[in-house]
Amino acid sequence: VQLQASGGGLAQAGGSRTLSCLAPGRAFSRYAMGWFRQAPGKDREFVGAITWKGGRPYYATSVTGRFTISRDNAKNTMYLQMTSLKPEDTATYYCAAAVGGVAGADPHQYDSWGQGTLVTVSS
Repeated sequence: VQLQASGGGLAQAGGSRTLSCLAPGRAFSRYAMGWFRQAPGKDREFVGAITWKGGRPYYATSVTGRFTISRDNAKNTMYLQMTSLKPEDTATYYCAAAVGGVAGADPHQYDSWGQGTLVTVSS
């Protein structure tokens, strides 16, 4: 499945930004979806994931309470609402899809990846 992440840009510390991940095609509702990020010079890290049903999302500790993942299966789109942004949230954010319908923090569980969208948080 092709994934199209969008919504990146510049944000102020303490501000908010919402990313979107579009997955064209009728199979979107069967995929578990996840967000990962990679800061310059660092490894890719897990941000959060949501099951195909859209049940209670699972988050990395670093973003719990600040980031919210949701999905609209009718629009084939997953969202990442980011609030209380910090400079350390600066990274390229990637969305990913898992055909199995359930996935977590292990990137190997995911079958398809988007191209990434850059979020820069200034202090």
